[in-house]
Amino acid sequence: MREKKTIGRTEIVDLPELGLYNLPAKIDTGAETSVVHCEDMEVIEQNGHAFIVAHIATSEDSDETLEIRLPVHRERTVKSSFGQSETRHIFLTKIKLFNELYDIKLSFRDRSAMTYPMLLGRNFITGKFLVDVSKRNLGKNTR
Repeated sequence: MREKKTIGRTEIVDLPELGLYNLPAKIDTGAETSVVHCEDMEVIEQNGHAFIVAHIATSEDSDETLEIRLPVHRERTVKSSFGQSETRHIFLTKIKLFNELYDIKLSFRDRSAMTYPMLLGRNFITGKFLVDVSKRNLGKNTR
């Protein structure tokens, strides 16, 4: 069995398939799913398949956006900490942490009112990582 790596309460991650690098992420063991910030997203049907089309800012400092088109892996009803339910469209991609690529199931959500543009939930953390809440950015990637 592979030994679990320790992550802090926040991490800096890369989502290379989405063209997003040095993304601050909050670790949330209370959240089941992982989510990344996106203000402009829609789900379209094409040839009987659902796709997420999103426009994502490449950084906070830039007006440049990337258009990303991803197949919907599945739909999921998620209940917020305030008790409100919403449907999230889950897609599959890769996340880079500790200079390693991992598979991750993500959804898009407007997190502009939140401190961190990304939240890593239990579905990603379980079986791979232990969380030390007294630390930060233990898995920072080096280039």
